[in-house]
Amino acid sequence: MTEKSMRERMLGGEPYIADDPVLTQESQRAQRLTHRLNTMDPHDAHARRRLLVELFGGFGEGSEVRPPLQCDYGYQTTVGARCFVNWGAIFLDVATVTIGDDVQIGPNVQLLTATHPLAPQPRRDKWEAAEPIAIGDNVWLGGGVIVCPGVTIGADTVVGAGSVVTRDLPAGVVAVGSPARVVREL
Repeated sequence: MTEKSMRERMLGGEPYIADDPVLTQESQRAQRLTHRLNTMDPHDAHARRRLLVELFGGFGEGSEVRPPLQCDYGYQTTVGARCFVNWGAIFLDVATVTIGDDVQIGPNVQLLTATHPLAPQPRRDKWEAAEPIAIGDNVWLGGGVIVCPGVTIGADTVVGAGSVVTRDLPAGVVAVGSPARVVREL
């Protein structure tokens, strides 16, 4: 039996070391693509779309991402159809980030899948892990929302600006605060 590569460990949801040469190369690919995206002519929608299709694991018809955008790998993120991602999005897509159809993401939203050990020695040794994020259809994330590792947000939910989502939110609610709490049903 052969030992798993760091990439296999990362993709399998196991602890891994991020500065592994293969992962570094894949991250650099994402950095090159996001740099091109972030510096291209803002009026060239066709070129931007082609770049986003190349960067992401899936990018739905009619979706738009306004630069600047940052992500770890890109291929771990899937964006559904008719989505809008405003300026300044950060997708730490070490684990999968799944964004449904008709999702609206405000400016400076962070989707953070990466986790780190609490114990000091594994942190010093550069071990990391990640938990996937799933955003349901027709969700609206207000400006500055932070979604933490392992969170699922149900369809039709609205998360108020500046909220920090630390645990799953059901479908059809409004949630606000840090940590985000449901304040009403829709």
